[in-house]
Parts: sequence; structure tokens; C-alpha cells
Amino acid sequence: MSPTSTKEVAVRTHRTPRRTAALVLGTALLALLTPARAGADDEGLPTVTPVSETPALHDDEAGGNSDADDPAIWRNAADPGRSLVIATAKEGGLRVYDLDARLVQSLPAPRPPAEDDAPGRYNNVDLVTGLRTSTGRADVAVVSDRGNDRLRIYRIDPSKPGGPLTDITAQATAPVFSTDQAEINDQRTAYGLATWQDKSTGRSYALVSRRERTRLALLELKPTASGTVTYQQVRTLDLPASFRLPNGTTWSPCAEPGELPQVEGMVVDPATGTLYAGQEDIGIWRIRADLTGKPVLVDKVREFGVPGVYDEETEECAAGADPGYGGERLSADVEGLTLFQESDGDGYLLASSQGDDTFALYDREVSEDNEYEGGFRVGAASATLDGAQECDGAAVLNAPLGSRYPNGLLVVQDGHETPEIPDDEGGTRTATGFKFVDLGDVVDAADL
Repeated sequence: MSPTSTKEVAVRTHRTPRRTAALVLGTALLALLTPARAGADDEGLPTVTPVSETPALHDDEAGGNSDADDPAIWRNAADPGRSLVIATAKEGGLRVYDLDARLVQSLPAPRPPAEDDAPGRYNNVDLVTGLRTSTGRADVAVVSDRGNDRLRIYRIDPSKPGGPLTDITAQATAPVFSTDQAEINDQRTAYGLATWQDKSTGRSYALVSRRERTRLALLELKPTASGTVTYQQVRTLDLPASFRLPNGTTWSPCAEPGELPQVEGMVVDPATGTLYAGQEDIGIWRIRADLTGKPVLVDKVREFGVPGVYDEETEECAAGADPGYGGERLSADVEGLTLFQESDGDGYLLASSQGDDTFALYDREVSEDNEYEGGFRVGAASATLDGAQECDGAAVLNAPLGSRYPNGLLVVQDGHETPEIPDDEGGTRTATGFKFVDLGDVVDAADL
């Protein structure tokens, strides 16, 4: 994209839900900017198709206000074919699926402390293998509870096939960011999450982002004498909220008043202790996992530098002319960061480019400056098994998982599940879910 380009691009706002944000653009322009859902797009990206999908979740009262967001893949070392996918469902709590995408267990989010308080809302999940506890080492799932501004920790026990997850969070854990319940109710709370085990010390951590803020927090996971797990803040880091452009102006992404560009998708490369953090309307940052040192912006979204004006009445942003300072691979929001690890130390950072329904792949090697290596789409496998649209969370595991996925597994959130089901108001129910993709298909299609 040249610096003199005047093409207009979409600018999204941080509304809740974010999918309701829109721009007033002409139909022809919108069509020009939106690639096809399946098949090769204008950049020639290949399409892979899912093998299966989880039952749809519905974000309404009848559906328990369940909204699919972020998955994690737990490998059963003793029996890989009985591995699990653990996924967040916002107010619907936590879902556990087998490799056939069938529901194994459903765990509710915590109830609100009082009638007018925010309910529990599970946003992101990641895993720790062999966490030290007072009763021995355990594999655990760590969840960001956005509603209560806390972490929840669940022990994974494969000997309990009907209920493999058990809550072992210590009582009276402190909020991650907030000082009191009133601040929690404002919901500038724990949002994105990634785990990290420091090889040099053996300690385990969670890295957590703050909703509608640029702050990241490093929390150490600590066992208690009773067998539960608590956490303690080590340090925080604030990413930039505004940027100096080559034309001498200062730019911030358009958003509702008072909101700053937040991070959600995060992953840590365990080999190097490197955190990759997706600042949704900015791009992908590379940061030391201990939150020391200077963050490096690996890639920017296409919309980077595009001015926008927020309209209070319509709750929309109107985009100005594109000055040409954005990236070429990602369309806001940046979501779903996950790491494709190879046994020789090579591999790829995978990111969901939510704005154009694609996935970008970057070289894992920092020495290669995380060079872009290609991308793909997850398209429809059939009339009844659709692809992934507006993907939030993603998880990849490059290891054999029994006969079902001998080449590994990619799980991606689908923000627009089909078929559409009418609601009581003449519209359709908001439906989301997760798609299971054979990782071997991704390797072949993307020529990895």
C-alpha cells in the first residue's frame, strides 16, 4: 500500500458486543474490501475445511448467555485419542469437548456476588502442565473471569471421564486489576490470558490483559497448603495507546470515549520465554514474557493510522482516508494467537485476522524477525458444516491425537454459527461454536 493511497478502510469500535460495530460505507466499497468466505481470495490464500464442530452456543437467556470465545487443547499423554478441548463460553462458563467435538462437561461461571453485580464471564483459557500443588503436580486449565476480574484454576483429571475438570481456585482471591466491586462492575477487568512456565526457575505464571485498557499483568500461580491454587501479581506493563505517524501526526484507533486499544489474543513461546500479544486494533507485539524490556511491534493491522470519528448517536466510527501506514496481512481485530511448535525448534505463530476471516502465519524464530510465511481460511466443508467467521480464539497442537487426528489439531472459534435460528423478535439467535480442523490439512494447504 503506497503512502499516497486514499482508499478507505473499516475502523471498528470497542462496543460490547464488538460485532455490532459498523461503518457507514457504500455497498460497492464494502464489497471491494471484503474477500470471499471460501476458496482462494485476492491474495491466493488456500482454504481448509473442518472435520467437525461443537454444538452451537446461543448468547440469549434460553441459551444461558453462552458465547464461544477461546479454546485450549489438552493432550492426554497416556491415551492421546482421549484428549480434550477446553473452551470458554462467556457467561455460559466453561465447556469441555472430546475429539469428536461432543460435549463432555459443562462448568458454570460464578454467580454475581450481589443482585446488581456483574456475573462471572469466562473469556480466555490456557493450560499449565505439571503445576506444583501441595498434593502433587497437576495439569490445570487457567481461565480469565472477566465478570469478576479474577482467575479460575481447574485441575484436569482424565480418570474422571464424565467430569475431568475440578475447580481448585483458592478462596478469597484478589481481583486482577480492580480495587473494589464497583470498579469490577465497570468491567475494565481481566480479559486475554496466556500461561508461561519459566524454565530457569520452574515457576508458573499467567499473563493477563485488561479490557478496554493497554495494561498487561504478570501473575505467579502459587499453591496453598489446602491443595488449591492462588496467584500474586509480579509486575505490569502498559502498551502504547497512541502512535506517532510518519506524517508527523499522532494517531489512536477510533473507539468509544474512554476506551483504549485492548489486548486479547496472547501466547508464550516456551522455548524463548517470548510473549506475543495481539492489540486488537494495532497489531502483534513481541515482548519478554516476564514483561521486562521494550515491546516490538511485529506486524500492524491494515487499519493502522486510519483516522476515524466516533458518532455518539449511531455508536459508529466513520473512517477517513487511509494514509498508507498499515500492514498488509491483518485486518482488525487481531485475535486468536497460538503457537505451532515443531520438534526441531522451528514453527509458526498463528493469528486470527478477524476482519477478513483469514489466519496469518509468522515464522516462530525471533532471529528471522517473525517473518510472514503465508495464510489460509477455514471454509465450509458441506452445506451443514460451515467454516469459521469472525474468529476470536484459536488453539493448535502439533502432536498425534490418536486415529482421529494423527497429524495434530487446530481448533478455531466460529463467530457466526449456522444454520441461523429465528428468535422471538423477528431476528436470529446469536450462535457461536468451535471448528475442529486436521492440522495436516493446514500444513499441506499452506505448504508449511
